[in-house]
Amino acid sequence: MTQGSEPMYSERLDRAVALATDAFRTHYRKGSGVPYLTHLFQVMVTVGEYGGDEDQMIAALLHDYLEDVRDATGEELDERFGPRVRRLVEQLSDTTDYPKPPWRERKEVYLEKLRNEPEELKLISAADKLHNARSILRDLRTIGEELWERFTGKKEGSLWYYGAVVDALGEGWAHPILEELRETVAAVGVASAEDE
Repeated sequence: MTQGSEPMYSERLDRAVALATDAFRTHYRKGSGVPYLTHLFQVMVTVGEYGGDEDQMIAALLHDYLEDVRDATGEELDERFGPRVRRLVEQLSDTTDYPKPPWRERKEVYLEKLRNEPEELKLISAADKLHNARSILRDLRTIGEELWERFTGKKEGSLWYYGAVVDALGEGWAHPILEELRETVAAVGVASAEDE
């Protein structure tokens, strides 16, 4: 292990870990019983591994905070972590409305925005979708087609959405993580077709 003399991140990241741990303590991954925090940490780790900075790592860790935690606010994120983290988390959220708008409508609006988002945000979105797609592929190979019952969009909607995410992210952006996501989404399609 190589160790430098300067810290790689500040106490802001520690505070973000504490906030995510507390806020998502009772949340689970859809239909699996796996703690939701595992997803948030994986997205943060992936962003860091692909060169994301501290703000991007914090936003990755908190990317579902405004969407899934009642009474969470952008103002709170701004106060705790600064305007850039707030902006990234707000842009990563497909809605902050309660009750949430219909699934397909939310996803179409998010996809339209995603096409024109800056690279710093696309990296976080790609890391999020990559972990989701890997989890889908693993569970599809383990439990088969019943996996799709976990998702609001079921099989057809979920396959459409992940394909559309790859296209939206690819608008004006090329990156190794995007290629990894494209390959994983294609593998999900193949595995799903084999189970029919």
